[in-house]
Amino acid sequence: MAHVLLVESWVGAMSHLLPRAVLEAGHRFTFLTRDLHHYLRGAPAGGAHPLLAAHNVLTAETNDLPNLLEHAGRLHQALRFDGVLTSCDYYLDTAARLATHLGLPGADPEAVRRAYRKDLARAAMDVAGVPQPRYALVESWSAMSKAARELGFPLVVKPVDLCAGMYVREVADEAGLRAAFDALAGFPVNARRQPRVPTVLLEELLSGPEVSVETVTVDGHTTVVGVTDKSLGGASGFVETGHMFPAALDPATARRAGEVAVAALTAVGLDRGVAHTELRLTPSGPRVVEINPRPAGNQITELVRRVTGIDLPMVYAQLALGEDPDLTATDTGVRSAAIAFVLPPRPGVVARIDGTGAWQTDPRVVDWSVKPAGHRAGDASSNNDYLGHVMVVDTAGTGARTIADGLAAQVRVGYVDEDSATGRFRSADEPAGAAV
Repeated sequence: MAHVLLVESWVGAMSHLLPRAVLEAGHRFTFLTRDLHHYLRGAPAGGAHPLLAAHNVLTAETNDLPNLLEHAGRLHQALRFDGVLTSCDYYLDTAARLATHLGLPGADPEAVRRAYRKDLARAAMDVAGVPQPRYALVESWSAMSKAARELGFPLVVKPVDLCAGMYVREVADEAGLRAAFDALAGFPVNARRQPRVPTVLLEELLSGPEVSVETVTVDGHTTVVGVTDKSLGGASGFVETGHMFPAALDPATARRAGEVAVAALTAVGLDRGVAHTELRLTPSGPRVVEINPRPAGNQITELVRRVTGIDLPMVYAQLALGEDPDLTATDTGVRSAAIAFVLPPRPGVVARIDGTGAWQTDPRVVDWSVKPAGHRAGDASSNNDYLGHVMVVDTAGTGARTIADGLAAQVRVGYVDEDSATGRFRSADEPAGAAV
């Protein structure tokens, strides 16, 4: 039985899937966080959060790396860890540096940092000649305005150190550019209270469908597990509204997407780990959108597992323990699996979410959830704003996407609106912003 040090986590799907994978492999884990209440607030209704299944739950300032390294060294002497993990992008570099400091298996910390920092990844891919959009890196408004004129509108504005599509915006003119710049300037720390990098990434707007390539790298050799398709929408146009695995692509296109993803990982030097690399299939071929040196979120790893039998969260844990995982696909009987997300039609307090009756009875549905009454919905500007999801499988072919989208389209959201004149409340039914 190995002992994993799990440093922070996302509060979404991976906060359930990674602890499950570690425990199912027969291991135990210690969970280390700076703010336990961050996770307690995300506990499932009527149950404990899966992270609390840890052998030990410890608190320390995980944003202070020098002191954390010393603290982890003392913990290691007492508890003896065999590997270090995190599922949270903001601590990928921290986990890699902890593993190196403790003499445990793991990826090169500098490669991890190059991979998840969008500015560093772009520069590394530029040197290696990996296909990607034309781009510019800026820190001031004057530099951004000048770079935008040189690149030409429309453009995509991105922070280099956020995730889940936060503050990613398409801009068509200088007024939109200024609004995007000001919005980022007003967000100086991330959700984990870490100071943000002031660099802003400007990119040409790519056309074509978006996909992701799921890979596993062991000692510098990368295996492509498969390609996932993606639909986008929401207020920004970049919120992920659904996925299907495997993507319905011809073999040549899928193979080329895999080759470009592997080239991107090679460019940043990622030598060990599970990665989720996003690309656009443009008319001139695949181009890299971004690299994520960790398993895919949004339950993509569950889609992969249901089709291939390969459990990427478990593979992620195995790599952290120095093991070589078996990446042989098995015949699960499922030919495609898909997930569709329900987006809020507008901000407000949710009174009810209707239209999920078929989700409960359709045998093709393998998982679903919706937010409870009283949930305060946002404006569907990032992947953090979902109101629910439905996951389906298709045993006949690549029809899972159509099935999931059809079920999600049946949902209606009822809002509770306060009447300022009477102090009473009324409900207003509106169709959800489902994946279509």
